[in-house]
Amino acid sequence: MDSFLEEDEEAAVVDGKRRRRRRSPAARAALPPPLHLPFLPPQPVSSNEHKLNFKKSKEACLSYIQDALLQNQWKRAAEFLTCYVESLEKDYSREHISASEMIWRIGTEILWHHSQSSMKEFNCFMEQMKTLGVKRYLRVCLEHVFHLLCNGQIDEAYQNLSLAESWRFGEQTAIQDKEMKLIQAYRGLLDYCSWSKQKNILLEHGEDGFSDLAVEQETHSYFRKAAVNLKEIIKIPGVWDIFVKCYVDLLEFYGDHNEARQVLNEYAYNSKFPANPNAHVYLYQFLKRQGESKKSLISALKILHDIVPSHELMIDFNTMLQKSKKRRKRRLGLEVIFAGLDYAGWKENEKAWSCLARQVKQIVISEKHLDWIKQEWNSRKDWWPAFHFSRYLAKMNWQENKNLSHEKALVAGILLGKDCKYFKYVSHQGCKAQLKRFRMLKKFVTRHNPVYLRISAPPVSSVQP
Repeated sequence: MDSFLEEDEEAAVVDGKRRRRRRSPAARAALPPPLHLPFLPPQPVSSNEHKLNFKKSKEACLSYIQDALLQNQWKRAAEFLTCYVESLEKDYSREHISASEMIWRIGTEILWHHSQSSMKEFNCFMEQMKTLGVKRYLRVCLEHVFHLLCNGQIDEAYQNLSLAESWRFGEQTAIQDKEMKLIQAYRGLLDYCSWSKQKNILLEHGEDGFSDLAVEQETHSYFRKAAVNLKEIIKIPGVWDIFVKCYVDLLEFYGDHNEARQVLNEYAYNSKFPANPNAHVYLYQFLKRQGESKKSLISALKILHDIVPSHELMIDFNTMLQKSKKRRKRRLGLEVIFAGLDYAGWKENEKAWSCLARQVKQIVISEKHLDWIKQEWNSRKDWWPAFHFSRYLAKMNWQENKNLSHEKALVAGILLGKDCKYFKYVSHQGCKAQLKRFRMLKKFVTRHNPVYLRISAPPVSSVQP
């Protein structure tokens, strides 16, 4: 191997000299410094020197690989990785053992992106990685399965999961218990997919007025296998969204609503599980399907609001709160919609601006609870005008969505007065286009302009409740 490298280096030097004769000085100056494979020249060295040199050589080679990966040079990275593996094969120390995981991770990344990579090569590589180290056998199996699923090879993925589940290797089996639970969970997920297909066939047969006993038995068989594995994984504290959704779907289909409710409550409220907005989304959606009371729905969304104020379900939350007869809940509804519009993702959310415009209009007409608007506006008056109500946004909103511009103009007119740039531009364009609702908008804001003065007035220490 060393002599082969020496010959390559000599040939490269000769070839380089020939090329330099044909290049101008300016072209030579622009060329990057030549790359050399990170191998040390063969010479007799002591055992300690060999270890030190090997370590330096390995680090240099990994540096080249990292550089190639960062620049998406997958072919170049593959060449360096090949050299890296070959250098490990020549080394008789035990240091190469720790490099096996690095080879697995880097090789997987290269094969995933390499333009000439094929599934056959990837499968071959993963099989080699499985035999390279038993300490990460199941993790390699999982990654292999993910790749197969991404390429639509469902049956092959299921076969690999079944083989991995039957794997035993002394104490290593117990050490990799968490990985084994994941293996079983993903097999349960694929069983769920098979159950879903069979369920649809069964439902189609039911619509035709006859049922197939064999299909029904096969469907129930997939249900049992999926339910057992999915139930096990969601007992472990973690984020198991896809497994929880599938398990709840199985339970609901067979009418076990109490078990489904218990699973979702545990997933959302158990303090051992990490805070997860989706857990509260799934619970809310389940309660809504079950026709639960508004109180239960509001309770589920209140926690979601505390975690993710900008979640799309906050519009539903605001709508329910506004329909409440309790002042406290209507006040919370205003807070919810203001908080959502603090986020850039809501800037052009027509439903959100419509909710805010409707509630602001109701408060202005009744002249009750203007202090609610004032309290929300005080913390936003320094940055909302530029964030939401600039002349540039007025032009853009008018051109792209006149409904949005109408709702925003009403809010802008109340919060900033009739001289607000956004309101003036939109109302002018609307009246120019002879649109009745924009004329009514202009009259409403002009008539209630004193409200703006009350909202924008500095806070008084003796504010009445």
